Amino acid sequence: MDRDELLRRAVELVPALRERAARTEELRQVPPETVKDFISSGLLRTGNPARYGGHGVDLDTVHEIAWELGRGCGSSAWCCSLWMTHNWWLGHFPREMQEEYFASGPDTIFSSGLDPLGGTARPVTGGFRVTGRWSYSSGCDAARWAMVSCGQSRERAMWLMLPRDDYQIADTWFASGLRGSGSKDLVVEDAFVPAHRGIDPNRAGEPGETSGWDLHRRLGYRVPLRTMAGWDLAAPIIGMAQGAVDEFTKRLASVPAGDATALRLRLAEASAEVDAARTLQRHDIRELLDKAAHGEGVTALERARYRRDKAYVVRLCVNAVNRLFEAAGARAVLESHPLQRFHRDVHTASHHGGLSWDAAADFYGRQAAESGPPR
Repeated sequence: MDRDELLRRAVELVPALRERAARTEELRQVPPETVKDFISSGLLRTGNPARYGGHGVDLDTVHEIAWELGRGCGSSAWCCSLWMTHNWWLGHFPREMQEEYFASGPDTIFSSGLDPLGGTARPVTGGFRVTGRWSYSSGCDAARWAMVSCGQSRERAMWLMLPRDDYQIADTWFASGLRGSGSKDLVVEDAFVPAHRGIDPNRAGEPGETSGWDLHRRLGYRVPLRTMAGWDLAAPIIGMAQGAVDEFTKRLASVPAGDATALRLRLAEASAEVDAARTLQRHDIRELLDKAAHGEGVTALERARYRRDKAYVVRLCVNAVNRLFEAAGARAVLESHPLQRFHRDVHTASHHGGLSWDAAADFYGRQAAESGPPR
């Protein structure tokens, strides 16, 4: 399937996701029928390397799918975006790990726990002994594998894969938003992880570490993994914000024209913010893939800019949804109103550590000051 067909299938799923959104919250995980829809539609395979059932597209299509799915259900879009991207990440792992993971079929799912301080990986003969507890593992209930991060910091960490029998899920996800993401804790007690199930994410895709590119010849694998990571979180947030715009537009149609001037102004500004967020993400991802196509590296200042832009995309979406929710009236606070769910989901998603505006802005400002003005 090409990009257009995948996006058509994503759009077709939006009404069903919207209809199931309340139940998804009640279950506190993506419903089995939604997981089945992601599989039967072929969307889940979008991130897979082609040799493991992928469609031969890159991460830009993954993001566009998330933009569409988020219009129906934020939690479902969030998990699907991560699942697709996780299977793309797997292409950086040793081939032995990839063969092991996809041995059960192309629709295998893994969740993750990426706080490197969540646990320890003690080197032993042939691999590591892993112990720890990792929070916020979105989509873990449907997953058959988990990836955890171990290390002294984000810059000094390993990513390690464990099959479902090697960890437990602790039901801790009682949240104000993204309730259906099922972002529970993963608990590992002294599990052995063979060496081939691990990578250094800070080297993957960097110059001199091109195993993903060598194996799959997919442009995204020539981009530093850390630079590509995080856009999969921003993408469904854009979808959620667009869902709020869609809902507000629908409600506005029933307001008498003479009473709707202020509402129309809010709609115009909010929709412009969402469009700007989408355009900025598309631009940055295309720029990264173009660099890969021309064999160009990514400078320190560019890395800081991409991190800044990811956070700014989310900031634009939060502002847009806030603007609409403030003007939506008393009905918008009722559980039956979709706008309150988009509002809660966008705010919850924006609290992800990798999307913090203050941290990204400060990092960019420091890097820009050290680099000096453009020549």
